Amino acid sequence: MALGFINEPLDIFLHNRSAVIVTLTHAWAAFAILPIYVSLEKIDRSLLEAAIDLGDGFMRRFWRVTLPLSMPGVLGAVLLLFIRNVGDYVTPSLVGGVSGTMLGNLIVSLFTDMSNEPPAAAVSIFMMVSLTLIVCAFVFLIGGPKRLKGVT
Repeated sequence: MALGFINEPLDIFLHNRSAVIVTLTHAWAAFAILPIYVSLEKIDRSLLEAAIDLGDGFMRRFWRVTLPLSMPGVLGAVLLLFIRNVGDYVTPSLVGGVSGTMLGNLIVSLFTDMSNEPPAAAVSIFMMVSLTLIVCAFVFLIGGPKRLKGVT
């Protein structure tokens, strides 16, 4: 506003769903980058050189060599961030305002504001069981725990 680019504050960066997504992305980016970096570092460079010798361009080399070999790190990052974001309640309440309600906010609200413990416990158990089933299905679909062995 001081530079004269806008006349009033922009509402797209606060108290809406996109603000929550941008903030969560920024907050948890390091937790996604680290497992992906570790899996990329383990890729044998001679495989990339062989793909170049066989005539693959940059994109084809990425899709055929780099992405499949870095998939354990990518899947580990997806699981790690999915589990963390499901239960996050501070970021949506601070950045999202009223529209930033997620399951974590609902549970905290039921426990503290409404003093209604049985529904809060039921929502918590439902969230944990659902999260466990989703993670188990995800691990099963990618080929079981052997596929994630390179992440740890």
